[in-house]
Amino acid sequence: MKNIQEDRLIWLDGKIVPLHEATINVLSPTSQFGANVFEGIRCYWNEEEGQLYAFRLAEHYKRLKNSMKIFQMEDKYPIDLLKQSLIDVVKANNYKEDIAVRQTVFIDGLGSWSSKGPVNMFVAPIAKHRSDLTMNKGMRCCVSSWERISDRNISPKVKVGANYINSRMAQIEALNNGYDSAIFMNNQGKVSEGPGSCIFIVRDGKLLTPPITASILESITRDTVLELAKEYLKIEVAERDIDRTELYVCDEIFLCGSAIEIAPVTNVDGIDISCAKPGDLTKAIHKIYIKAVTGKISAYKRWLTSIYA
Repeated sequence: MKNIQEDRLIWLDGKIVPLHEATINVLSPTSQFGANVFEGIRCYWNEEEGQLYAFRLAEHYKRLKNSMKIFQMEDKYPIDLLKQSLIDVVKANNYKEDIAVRQTVFIDGLGSWSSKGPVNMFVAPIAKHRSDLTMNKGMRCCVSSWERISDRNISPKVKVGANYINSRMAQIEALNNGYDSAIFMNNQGKVSEGPGSCIFIVRDGKLLTPPITASILESITRDTVLELAKEYLKIEVAERDIDRTELYVCDEIFLCGSAIEIAPVTNVDGIDISCAKPGDLTKAIHKIYIKAVTGKISAYKRWLTSIYA
């Protein structure tokens, strides 16, 4: 594995430079106000094929464009450039392992919190192993006292840097109280999502998740799980409101996202879920998810972009 910090190359403003040279103006709106939108993109190494696959680039770039539109930023980056910049910097680093890539469009210059430009972009890859549920005993979560942001204030549909202060407050509260992470409720009193992750529960063999109107990010991983569960595993799925008390009596819970992949939750507010261990359906979904993202299922290779031609 490469040195995950000091030795990396970063794509910044059309050039690939060493990490220590990838600097921005400290007075820019992105530095002062979190005025940036981003995508966290995973790439997975397939040892048998000698290929690194980027997962669902088209969907990531569609969401990035939507974030720029809602956040009212200048948009000067065509899809082809977004894609090629990622491929170029990953190849420049010669990664042949699982990685995560942060692709961020930010407001540069000397403007204010209301500036729409000028915009700039960086693309930063880093080595990141895929998750292994055989080593994962599950997360202990609490229902946060902090309410999830909504379309009535700061929309969770926008992956903007400033939004993550909401997740920060919930995560810090959870850690300070001896938990691993948190679960948000929305302004309607229904389950929303975790800090930087969507949530699924299992009740009576059915896989349930809050709808996209429940103050959640329109998650690519969530969409992936829904399709894999329904079409490949033939599991009954439903998108509906979930009450807090359902968290206590459900059969399984897991969080999902590009960063955490599939992460079992085995305790909520001190109440054990699934006998305090990852559930069978959670493990089945994790297994098929890893196969899909690494190119082991031909039907889902449509989701993959090869890095090395």
